Amino acid sequence: MKSFALIRADDPDKVKIALHDLETYGHMQFSENPKNIATKYADQILTSVMSVTLKTECCAASLVRLETPPGAAISNLKKIHPPAHIIIISPRHDHIYEELATNYDNFPDFDRKFTNVPKERKAE
Repeated sequence: MKSFALIRADDPDKVKIALHDLETYGHMQFSENPKNIATKYADQILTSVMSVTLKTECCAASLVRLETPPGAAISNLKKIHPPAHIIIISPRHDHIYEELATNYDNFPDFDRKFTNVPKERKAE
């Protein structure tokens, strides 16, 4: 059974780090490239899946289809501490899962490359 991971953060670099952490430390297998999704849409998915009111809006979001079964993904996610808010969406979330599965290929790929911007050094 496949699932999705929705990653929400306050900047794109944190989403990139969280995707890396899911693969490296969470031992999750992505079945396709992560996708870039609109932040408002990510916030709507969160409130719908979790049935909670939103505390803060995100500034960057990604969605990735997982090969890892949902139960294993949730268990592995509990063991790592990525710098983003991540929820696992399984077929149990009927309407949202089907909507994401249908529209996944329409979302643009998420750029996982880090921009190499040197930080200014403090004068000593």
